[in-house]
Order: sequence, then C-alpha cells, then structure tokens
Amino acid sequence: MSELDAKRPRQDLLARIWRTVSKEPVLAILAFALVVLQIAHPRPLMSLPGLVDWQTVLTLAGLLILTKAIELSGFLMWAAHRLVHHIHGERTLALLLVALAAALSTVLTNDVALFAVVPLTLSLHRLAPLPIKRLVIVIALAVNAGSILTPLGNPQNLFLWQTSGVSFGGFVWALLPLCAALMALLGAVTFAMFRAEPLDLSGDVEEHRVDRVLCGVSVLAFAAFVASADAHHAGPALVVLAAAFLLWRRQVVFEIDYLLLLIFVMMFIVLRSAASLPSIHEAIAHLGVGTPVRAYVTGAVLSQAISNVPAAIVLAEFSKDWRALAFGVSVGGFGVAIGSLANLIAVRLSGEKGMWMPFHMVSIPFWIVAMVIGWALV
Repeated sequence: MSELDAKRPRQDLLARIWRTVSKEPVLAILAFALVVLQIAHPRPLMSLPGLVDWQTVLTLAGLLILTKAIELSGFLMWAAHRLVHHIHGERTLALLLVALAAALSTVLTNDVALFAVVPLTLSLHRLAPLPIKRLVIVIALAVNAGSILTPLGNPQNLFLWQTSGVSFGGFVWALLPLCAALMALLGAVTFAMFRAEPLDLSGDVEEHRVDRVLCGVSVLAFAAFVASADAHHAGPALVVLAAAFLLWRRQVVFEIDYLLLLIFVMMFIVLRSAASLPSIHEAIAHLGVGTPVRAYVTGAVLSQAISNVPAAIVLAEFSKDWRALAFGVSVGGFGVAIGSLANLIAVRLSGEKGMWMPFHMVSIPFWIVAMVIGWALV
C-alpha cells in the first residue's frame, strides 16, 4: 500500500468530522474557541477530559435513552391527544406548558423538566399545528425561571446552597421574590406571544396506541435512574440501563441524540478552560464584588460568557454574599444561549432549524428586564 493510500482513510475521517461540525453552529463555535484557548493558554491534551463533568454527561445520556423509550412507547402522543381535547386555545396551552415546566424544574432540576415537557410539546405539534419555536423558547425560559426557587432546581443553586450553610427553607424564602417576579414577567410575555385562537385538531384522526410494557418499564426506570444520578451513581446506572435496552429494544439506544452529548463535552472543556484563565480571575479581583449589587451584576454578566454554573463557582471565591450571587447567576441563565446549559438542551430537543435567532430575540430582552428586576430586589 502506498503512502498516499494509507493517508486517504485518515483524510476521509477528517472530512466527515468537518462536515458534521460545519452543520452544527454551536459545535463549530466550540471547536474554534477550543483552538483559540489552546493557543492562548495551552493545556496538555490528556488533561482536557478532566475538565468534563462526567456525572452530568452520563446523566444526560441516561435521560436521552429514557425519553426516547417513552416517546417510542406512544405515551407522549396519547397524552398529547388527551391534552388538546381538553384545552382548545393556543394561548391557554402555552401558559399551561410554561406553568408545568416551571413547576417540574423546582423539584426535578431544569434539565430533567425539559426532558418531560419538550417531547410532550413536540407530540402536541404533531396533532395540531403549533408555533413550536415560540413554545420551546418560553419553555426554556420557564425552566430557568422556575428552577430559581429551590436548591434542587439547578446546579448553581445546589452549589451555593451547600456552601452557604443556610437551611433549605431559608434558601427558598430568599429566592422566592426573584422567582415570583420573573414568573410573572414570563406569564406576561407568554400571554403576548400567543393568540387566543382555537387549536386545529383536523390532524388528530389516528388512534393513539401505547406500548404499555415499554412505557411502564421506562417510567419506573426513569425514577430509578434519577434517584441513582442524585446519589452520584449515574455511571453504573447508565451501564445497566443501556445494556438492558440494547438486549430488549436496541432502537431506543441507537436513536438518541449523540451529537448533544458531544456538544456538552465540548462545552465543559471550553467553558472551564475559559473560567480558569488568570485574566478572568484578575479582572474579577480588579472589579471587586464586595457589595451585593456588584456581586449580582458580575454574576449576571459573567454568565453570558462562561455560563451560570462556572460563574457561580468562580465568583464564590471572591464573595460570600450567596444571595446576591444566586440572584446574579439565576438572571444570567437568560440572555445568550450559553448562559444556561438548559437553553442548549431545549433547542436541541426541539429539532427545529433556525432556532437561534428567534431564541435570542426573546431571551436577550427578557434578560435585560430581568437584570433590572433583580437589581431592584437585591
């Protein structure tokens, strides 16, 4: 075999990788950012996997498998059929989905809430034509707003609660005003974005059967997996889950969104590399976050660059005002999509092309108003 022939498979592989990356703008941006960071502040390549929160990635993989299993069972289409025949208006349906997403996010975390509500919304869209992009946008805003309330709502809350030493009830009471104000704002935004028009149910003509065995097993496995992940045993739970479905219903494992997992791995590497830059630490130290207002504003703004979870971890080294930090990084989940990883999950789960522009046309103005509300409450 000639040297040219030996190089050809490698070139074909690189070409396929490039085609995949170029079709995914988020992945392309992350790849470019990683190259820039490696040039500016090089790290040993073998150390990069250590930057990934594998607990989160493994949990995400398990949730993708379980959500796909529930979808393939037909339960979501059956539930959507029942729902659209009880709620006849587009605006009422949007408000209900926002309330459901927000409520679930207070106890199941914002990511898990998305895995319950977005697939249901997509099933509704198959039955009755809906403004799916707008629905996914307000659902993403809803899980970010609702998850503010409790320490269980999102990772940054859990981190700040554990480091603050405050009681669970004390944390909820401190965050309640911000959560209530942002949910009221979101309710007004949702009311304005959707019309009080009847749903077109002409497409709901098929009988919606449910594979009860697959659905029942998936629901029980969902509860068991979330409990295992909460106990930091996502890895072994994922191995058992994937092996069981590969032996029983292999299409469940084959049809999940593996690209989303790759994007999450890349986001952890890029965001944590950026957060560890000495220049960022020096800039924060120079700004000074000793007052509640400065801690709040810095958290809300820094989240736009490195996401709200890394922002909370970085800023906790400079400020002990956990309430101001919680307000700041919570508001920071709005704005640009990178502010909260839940935004990325919502957009990917929707499967809709051209989501980023409409998402930011709503999320950035929402962030600006939320900034003012949070500043007034701090």
